[in-house]
Amino acid sequence: MTARYPLRTIAAHELDAWARMITTTYGQDWHEGGLRNAASSLEPGRTIAAYDGEAIVGGASIYGRLLTVPGAATPVAGITLVAVLPTHRRRGILTAMMRKQLTDLHESGGEPIAALNAAEATIYARFGYGIASHVAEIRGDKRFLALRPGTDVGDGTVRLLDRQEARPLLEKVYDTARRTAVGWVDRTERFWEARLADGERVRDGGTALRFAVHQEPGGEVTGYVLYRSKPELVQVVEVAATTRQSYAALWRFLLDLDAHTGLACDGALDEPLKHLLTDPRAARTRVIDNLWVRLADVGRALAARRYSTSLDLVLEVQDTFCPWNAGRYHLHADGESVTCERTRARPGLRLTAAELGAAYLGGTTLSSLAAAGRIEELRAGAVTAASLAFRGEREPFHPSGWAFPAF
Repeated sequence: MTARYPLRTIAAHELDAWARMITTTYGQDWHEGGLRNAASSLEPGRTIAAYDGEAIVGGASIYGRLLTVPGAATPVAGITLVAVLPTHRRRGILTAMMRKQLTDLHESGGEPIAALNAAEATIYARFGYGIASHVAEIRGDKRFLALRPGTDVGDGTVRLLDRQEARPLLEKVYDTARRTAVGWVDRTERFWEARLADGERVRDGGTALRFAVHQEPGGEVTGYVLYRSKPELVQVVEVAATTRQSYAALWRFLLDLDAHTGLACDGALDEPLKHLLTDPRAARTRVIDNLWVRLADVGRALAARRYSTSLDLVLEVQDTFCPWNAGRYHLHADGESVTCERTRARPGLRLTAAELGAAYLGGTTLSSLAAAGRIEELRAGAVTAASLAFRGEREPFHPSGWAFPAF
């Protein structure tokens, strides 16, 4: 495989050829914005290509981000722009790229977890990724969307600002909100540039982005919404709020917008919006997978997050794709004290790295995986204890949807 289609990181002068291969595979055109901001946001040293002679026939990239996980934040390798030309499918190129990424993380002591959004749900389980979060696609007719009487919207005000005035306020609110929102990632300058990119090609028939911020009477900004208008539709791009009052006030603002009957947004499975409405059924939802997580280093990954209850358990982990992970681990969690070390003790659970990845963000439960026959309980009560401990306070959710990890 590697002899016929060798893998290596791309050189700077190969970016255009690499991007053309990616966008061709995705059915897009590089010079028409198929990979917006790629030239400035890609990390060439973490961008690999597969070669057939001099031609680039496959590729994948990593963005290094900081991901909020239950009770903490941990570095994550954001896997993105994975593609193999249709002329070179079923030749082992994708498997080789996935293995190289994870092997490099292991050998370099890099990020303990990898995460991605899957274009197809049948691809990544075989590489040890598990569905760790979901997104609720919320759609509704604003004529039937109204806040419950007496909803506490506080004493603040919502103001529309231009991009330049709004930008520093958005950054401050987001950075505060993401520290406790599992599934959110940090945003440095280049990722904000990508998030706010607003050329004609990315508007999908809508207006330019609008920036609405929520300001308290004392001047503190505690929330914002990014949205654009489409014919008869308000397309909510992102909502961030640091208080429940600002969250409610921003939704009141959106629901009161004139000249639009429809509303569309993405949210968490437990998005509070439906509990604010007089008619919760008016907000229709479709649930799809969001982040897929892969533990590149089981011990470091499990020790990096916190657990909702005390746990003292030995896990027997099976991992044929990343054999360095295979073995038994003693996971001990008590509040802020968490250790996960190799052991020879008898295990309480037997499972693969994919199940641990699915449960890692506290959304997918180990109990549901066990009910599907994907976890073997070797000690009575181990599934229940582990499932409760892994569970998060809120459902995990990543707000940039398919664009993860680009912003």
